[in-house]
Amino acid sequence: MASRATLFAIRRRLQRTLLAACLAALCIDSTAAAPPEWPVATLPASLAAYFRPPARYANDYGAFRSPLVFDDGRRVASAAEWPARRREILKYWHGVMGPWPELLARPRWEVVSEEARGNLRQLRVRVEVDAGRLLDGWLLIPHHPGQRPAALVVYYEPETSIGLQGAQRDFAYQLALRGFVTLAIGSPPIDARHPDTAGARCQPLSYLAYVAANCHTALAQRSDVDPARIGVVGHSYGGKWALFAACLYDKFACVAVSDPGIVWDEERPNVNYWEPWYLGRDERVVRAPGVPSGDNPRTGAYKTLFESGHDLVELQALLAPRPLLVSGGSEDPVERWRALNHLRAVNELLGYEDRVGMSNRSGHDPTEASNRVLYEFMELTLAQERPMQE
Repeated sequence: MASRATLFAIRRRLQRTLLAACLAALCIDSTAAAPPEWPVATLPASLAAYFRPPARYANDYGAFRSPLVFDDGRRVASAAEWPARRREILKYWHGVMGPWPELLARPRWEVVSEEARGNLRQLRVRVEVDAGRLLDGWLLIPHHPGQRPAALVVYYEPETSIGLQGAQRDFAYQLALRGFVTLAIGSPPIDARHPDTAGARCQPLSYLAYVAANCHTALAQRSDVDPARIGVVGHSYGGKWALFAACLYDKFACVAVSDPGIVWDEERPNVNYWEPWYLGRDERVVRAPGVPSGDNPRTGAYKTLFESGHDLVELQALLAPRPLLVSGGSEDPVERWRALNHLRAVNELLGYEDRVGMSNRSGHDPTEASNRVLYEFMELTLAQERPMQE
């Protein structure tokens, strides 16, 4: 007789198959990429606790506007109605932030140098992220045959992500040791506070998401990468970048963000989406850095979004049903479950559970313990094998 876990897994697959058939029969485009299957019927004990809000937040949705309400006030009543609401959200945010340039069909690679690093190939590369614009990065490739899962790791510069400087932020290197092909890139061109969007008419943070989307395509077209198993990871500035990349480009299979600030929060200076290098760029106003105030008001897309009541919970809804892990620290404390509960609600409407998780630590910097959760999440989500030996 089949175990309860096996029967549960079969039931969930049948539910998703039935939903897909219904959408096809109605000629409804789901708009979002199909999420990866969890490789187990239930989460392992080492992760399960992070995918359940603490009891005091279990039914607490805060003061956030539900993403399951259309702009005209109608509530999304079924999974069949979600694609239309999803398109409405995506259209609004792109409208406020500005349109992307055309995505690249075949981004170019240039290999600058290559060396062995333990059981990895470490390549210094340049990858095309906008038409004719190549960005420096590092590509780490495990010595494994066949197609592998991949991760795009974004940060101020790529050297930190591959462990050449700093501590506990070497996500690209650690994931490569676990069998991932990883691409580490940094801000284009160098100074994150003075972004160069190459003439694009979108806000800098949206442009970073566009850059990430083209990097996804570059990875997906490699013969050693499984195009259905590509995630995106980032810390702090890179966490904001990774979050917007996965929300705005649905081909990313999952996303793990480390303490980016997942909601607007003007009580925390580091949750600074208002800055001109994120969403506050305004060609008519030169705004001084710092928390918005009467003397230093909000500007750009951030002003429009904030003052019209559109918070990041709306953007995060675009992730469903793809998995999200928030590795929370000082900027994303445990009460952020109030925001994440809205994404849980969207997933539940679509028939999915255990797709939204959060770990918490006291400080902003990643720790060995918080990273252990992040790496296990990435391995489980993308059906990874056992870690390689360093």
